[in-house]
Formats: sequence, structure tokens, C-alpha cells
Amino acid sequence: MALGSNSLFWFRKGLRIHDNPGLECAAKNSDRLYPVFVIDPHYMEPDSTAFSIGSTRAGLNRIQFLLESLKDLDSSLRNLGSRLLVLKGEPFQVLVRCLKEWDIDKLCFEYDTEPYYQDLDVKVKNYASAAGIAVFSPVSHTLFNPADIIEKNGGKPPVSYQSFLKLIGQPSWASSPLSATLSMLPPVGNVVDCEIASIPTSKELGYGDLEQGEYSPFRGGESEALKRLREALNDKDWVAKFEKPKGDPSAFLKPATTVLSPYLKFGCLSSRYFYQCIQDAYRSVGRHTSPPVSLLGQVLWREFFYTVAFGTANFDQMKGNAICKQVPWSDNDELLVAWREARTGYPWIDAIMVQLRKWGWMHHLARHCVACFLTRGDLFVHWEKGRDVFERLLIDSDWAINNGNWLWLSCSSFFYQYNRIYSPTSFGKKYDPNGNYIRNFLPVLKDMPKEYIYEPWTAPLSIQSKANCIIGRDYPKPVVFHESASKECKRKLAEAYALNHKLNGSVSEQDLFNLRRKLEEDESQKSKSRNLKQKLIIP
Repeated sequence: MALGSNSLFWFRKGLRIHDNPGLECAAKNSDRLYPVFVIDPHYMEPDSTAFSIGSTRAGLNRIQFLLESLKDLDSSLRNLGSRLLVLKGEPFQVLVRCLKEWDIDKLCFEYDTEPYYQDLDVKVKNYASAAGIAVFSPVSHTLFNPADIIEKNGGKPPVSYQSFLKLIGQPSWASSPLSATLSMLPPVGNVVDCEIASIPTSKELGYGDLEQGEYSPFRGGESEALKRLREALNDKDWVAKFEKPKGDPSAFLKPATTVLSPYLKFGCLSSRYFYQCIQDAYRSVGRHTSPPVSLLGQVLWREFFYTVAFGTANFDQMKGNAICKQVPWSDNDELLVAWREARTGYPWIDAIMVQLRKWGWMHHLARHCVACFLTRGDLFVHWEKGRDVFERLLIDSDWAINNGNWLWLSCSSFFYQYNRIYSPTSFGKKYDPNGNYIRNFLPVLKDMPKEYIYEPWTAPLSIQSKANCIIGRDYPKPVVFHESASKECKRKLAEAYALNHKLNGSVSEQDLFNLRRKLEEDESQKSKSRNLKQKLIIP
């Protein structure tokens, strides 16, 4: 580029310096570089009507994680002779103003597969192209370009993990070392009349403050991400033997996983750098576990869901989603709220939901348990409603992965063995027979004897009194009885699967309505039959 050239790098995800090809391109041959982050009302507008403090789409834990990540990024940029320029407003309008005011020749930003950014980026690229501005948007949030994998598969995304693994091979960049860092960046030019803000606090954004003890223990930022990565990979034996199903979901003082997911979500940690570090660790140990259960396998699960999400219309909903079973889920908001607010009466489930609310994170097997309980296991509530709760409260909430996991765990797609469920009483007990996890997150049950802590309603009243926890007063009774509720869920799913098979997946809203009415009539008939039997038994 000619002397006097100006570049703009637009941060969205990818909140890091290491392995950031878009940032490197923006810096190359540029006299001035404007690193920009836009506080987008689409994600950040406060919502006083939501069930938790935060914006329309995110709870305060995730917003706080983002703000911490921005502070860390700004600090890193300043060490390189630059700084982060924070602006507020609708991103397209903000960018157009900046491109004009700063006389930008080159615009760079990381490629994003989410529908919101796909639409936004088309507008931005079209404007830049018409204005004669060069645009560079590399794929660096994922290991592979999902479009390339879909093309290899004949234009359709692979819908099983194993078929995905057969397609991908090694990433094209994997044979070359990634750029670990930058030594210097071009200075920021004159920002003229653009209103540049400092990185705001959650209070300045209008969210208020989190109460002490009500926030995530995980701090945001690239520095913290790289520190966690070093700590995790330093234990080579742990890396070599990592097997996802064998983790302990009740471990909270020291979680049984890397807890790198929120850093990957925001791009504080490059997934490509993570991949390369795992491969280096494997070379140093020789024998190690393999996908799908290995640590590398977890990175590839992320790629799998990104690819399927990118290539599937309406991936985030049941209606119009070609790979999703059509199921007449219940719209019982009372059960949904009991689950969301940790009032199901099942301590294992409720403790997990309290951890989600407080920390914005829980172990993947804990997520499996509560998702199964809400949908196919016990309550038969629509997976989209559970997805919305996770999307709001998780600090690592990721559009492709969150939707993919809910499709999987509700047996709506990918996994169809709906008879296999997580017990809300016995599953947690395998890992934590004393109930320490429950005692920590549900202190109302801290004095309940371990014999009853997973099923406190079975404790004699004298035991409940001694534990200062009367069931039905201090802690709720179960909202459903697991044994009968799970049987009913299986029956409903069996009928839904049969309907999907009969109609070859082309299930209309009328078909679903008819099936829902049939299931309700069947349940009503069973209830009448039970009542009649009870009357006959009573002398």
C-alpha cells in the first residue's frame, strides 16, 4: 500500500494478539492502525424485563467476562504502541462513519459464521468494496472453514461426528508455526470527531453491579486464557489420558476440565493455537487418547457443531430445521421456571442450576443432566426454552455449540437413544456420595444426612427438622416423580419418532397439533384409570 495508508481492524470475537491474522494484515504496510470494538445494542442493550440482570441476550456474568477481556486486550495493545478504540452504536453505521472520517484504505476483521454476523458482514463488505476499501476477513475462529468441509461433502454438512472426522484431514495451516505474538503495531491516527469511549463498567452500561459471591470465578482476557492453557497442558499425563466421559461433574473447587471454553468463545484463546499446543503435548508423551473422547476430540466437536450449524437453515429452532425431529413439546412455563430458578425439588438438578446462575459455567456432564431433565428425561419442556436460559447465563455460550448440544441432549438430532436418560438422583451420587456439591450450592440442605441429600423428601420429618430443612417449606417437593415422568416422556417421544418416520420428517404444524391432542387425551384417560383404581382399593 502507498505511504500514508490507514487500516482499521474491527474486533468482535478474536479478542487477542496471538494468532490473529486479521490484525497482522491490518498492521502490515500501514502507517496508522485503528483497532476498534463496537458496543452493539443488539447484544448489549440492558433489558429490565429479563429473568436475570443483563442485556436482551446475555446475563451479567458473560458481559463482565467480555469487559474484562476488552480491558486485557487494551492493555496488550498499549504495550505494542496502540490502544483499543471503543465506540457505541449499530455496528454498520459506526463503521461507515469511521471508514469515512479516518480515510481508511484497508478494513480487516475475523470471519464469523453466526447468522447475525453473516448478514452484517455482507453489508459492511459491500459498502467497503463500493468505496474502494480493501477488505480482508480470514477464518481464524475455527480450525477449518466450514464452507470448505460442506463443499467436500457434496454441498451438505456432515451430520455425524465420525463422518466429519473422515472429511477434515489436517488443517491447511497446521504444518507451519503460528504467529505467537507481535513486537509492535502502527500508531493510532487522529480519531477526529468520532466519540471514543473508555472501556465501560457494567454499571456504566446500565446493568448495575453483581452482588458479592454472585459472580463467575473465571476472569476474562487473553492473559488469563494463556495462563490457563499453560497450567492445563503442563500436566502431560492428564492431557494424554483425558477422556471426556470420565470427568467429575461435581468437582467445583478444582473443575475437572480446562475451563477454556469461554476463552475460545470470545477468541481470547485461538483454537488453532490450542490445537497446535495439544499436538505438541501428544508428541512428547507418545500414547494418548483419541477423538471423540480426547482433549483434541473436544476441539473437533466444536468444529463439528460449527460446520453443521453453518450449513443448516434454521439450526437454532425446531420448525423448518431439516435435521431436527418434530416433537410436540410441552409449553409448561411453570415447570420451566421451576427448573430455571432451581426449584425442581431434585437437589442435584437444582445445585447445577444455582452454579449456572452464580458462575455462568458448569461441567459438561452437569449440563447434560439438567438439559435431559428439562426435555426428554422428566419435564418434556421444549429444548428451545432451555437453550434460551443457557444462552443467557453461560459465559461460554456459543451459538453453534449451545444449539447443537440442546438438539443432541433432547434427542431432537444427532443422538436418538431416548431411552437412555440421566437419573436426577443416582447420577450425581456416583461422583459425590456425600453430596458436597449440593451442600455448597444449596446451603439449605447443608445439614441433611448423606443418605437423604439426593432425595430429601424421603427423609423422616424428624430428620428434616434436625437438618433445619422441612421439605415443602424450606426446600420444594419434587415437581414431578421421576419414575413415572420419565416413562411418560419416553412414551411421548416414541410416538413422535413414529410420526416423523411415517411422514419421512415432513411433519406439519397440524400433524404436531393432532399428536399433542392425542397424547393429552391418552394422559387424561390414564389419570381417570388411576383414580378409579384408587377408589376401588379404598375400603
